[in-house]
Amino acid sequence: MDNVFGIVITTFLIAVGLVFLTFALTRRKTSKKYKEYINELDVEKNQLINVKILSEITKVRGLVKTDDLKHKLEDWDKTFNYIKEDMLPKITDQISDVDFLIDKKDYKNAIKKMAGIELEIGSLRRKSQKLIDEIQIITNSEERNRALITKLKVTYRELQAKFNRCEKDYGELKDIIAKEFTKIDEKFIDFENAMENNDYVKVEEIVILIEEDLQKLKSILDNFPSILLMANILIPGKIEEAKVAYSRMQRDGYPLDYLNVEYNLSEIEKKTKGIMENLKQLEAKDADIELKTILEYFNSLFRDFDKERECKDNFKEGCKKFRYKLEKVNKVVYDIYIQIDDIKVTYDLTEEEMNRFSILNRNLEVINEDFKLLLEHGKSKTFAYSKLMDELDGLGVKLSRLQDDLDYQLKSITSMQDDEYRAKEQLNTIQELLHKAKMKLKDYKLPVIPSSYYVELKEAQDAIREIVKELDKKPIVIKILNIRVDTARDLVFKIYNKTNDMIKISSLSEKMILYGNRYRSIYPEVDQGLEQATALFYKGQYEKSLEKSIQTIQLVEENPMSKFSK
Repeated sequence: MDNVFGIVITTFLIAVGLVFLTFALTRRKTSKKYKEYINELDVEKNQLINVKILSEITKVRGLVKTDDLKHKLEDWDKTFNYIKEDMLPKITDQISDVDFLIDKKDYKNAIKKMAGIELEIGSLRRKSQKLIDEIQIITNSEERNRALITKLKVTYRELQAKFNRCEKDYGELKDIIAKEFTKIDEKFIDFENAMENNDYVKVEEIVILIEEDLQKLKSILDNFPSILLMANILIPGKIEEAKVAYSRMQRDGYPLDYLNVEYNLSEIEKKTKGIMENLKQLEAKDADIELKTILEYFNSLFRDFDKERECKDNFKEGCKKFRYKLEKVNKVVYDIYIQIDDIKVTYDLTEEEMNRFSILNRNLEVINEDFKLLLEHGKSKTFAYSKLMDELDGLGVKLSRLQDDLDYQLKSITSMQDDEYRAKEQLNTIQELLHKAKMKLKDYKLPVIPSSYYVELKEAQDAIREIVKELDKKPIVIKILNIRVDTARDLVFKIYNKTNDMIKISSLSEKMILYGNRYRSIYPEVDQGLEQATALFYKGQYEKSLEKSIQTIQLVEENPMSKFSK
């Protein structure tokens, strides 16, 4: 019993010892990990002030010859000393504090401080890199700017060659543009002087200015010839052409006040002069767009002139044609007007139909008055011919509508005998068409005719009988008779088309089944499918039969319908 108790106590002590040992090892491992991280931060801190920065600052010290560069060097020294003498000792102290916290096993506070140190090192790293970049702009300035200035000189020579080739295209601006080349020449000389004096701050500014000047000069050389062509030749020519055309048309009696030609031409001359003044300052702004807009205005103006000339002739000819049509309508309406009492007694005209004729007569009087006024305006030349033509076209539309209304009225009062004769002719046509449909169906001998076909056939036959009944009535009501004829015609056409479609589909279905028989003995699935198609055919389901036979044959042959589509 004592031995067992001793074993339990021993085991417990060993377990406790192992737990403490594990805990100690874990803490030791954690402490080691944080120590390694602190060492990494210390290395990163020491790299903030490296040989590269010292080397670049030393290079600049040997280049200082101007106050501008001297001031920049002083700013860089301040930044460098701030990083070296202020921030690095501060970070060193923080690292020591973290190291102490780790030794005390205060990992929570240690982690917070390490995060702060990492942020500060990152910020100083960016500041240090920015410092190097700024210094290298100066230390690498000669090589870099020499390369840039070489490219700019190539561009300059190309532009100068282009200007020399096309000097005449720039007209009165050639001397002004030549001065721009001289100014750029002077900037190249300034560049060399600045390089000789190691004034790299000024060098950077000169290179930027030369690049901007060359871009502007290129734009001038590319765009000014077309602008000058429009401003000096095309637009002045258009102005003179417009003035001559406008003067001649006024002399010939064309009322053109609505075009405001004189005012617009004056404004265009002012605008063109303003553009030329801007060009002398080498400022094009939106000159190209404005001049193109002006040219488009002239195109529109000349189109208006042509339209007025055309409308003058069209107006005279249109008035003759309109007068002829109007006189014809006046005569027809007058003839009806003097016979209206007899027509009312002879035919069963309603009060509504009589009122329609009265309205038509009043509208015709208005058109006559408007046409008379339009002719007076044409003689007095108070309105542009294009406007008069628009008014004449409007009267033409009104007269056409009135003619349509008149035709409608005439149809309602035409001879009952003529309406009856026309209905009988249509009846014969409908009956003949129905007979053809029956004969086609009889000749083809379909195995089954759907019951719906007989229903529609009966409807068509009943509709024909209704026409016969209306024709036998005295007096004949034309409105009802026309409805009967329309109904019968639609039904007969429907049955005729259905007959043709049914025969066509059934015939094609039969041909497709016969065509597919060649595959029956080879492909069981084709044999089965064609059997189903045949069964549908003899049930009168011809469309389904055709679809089934096509689907079946497509199992072994692509697009079988092409054999029968020709």
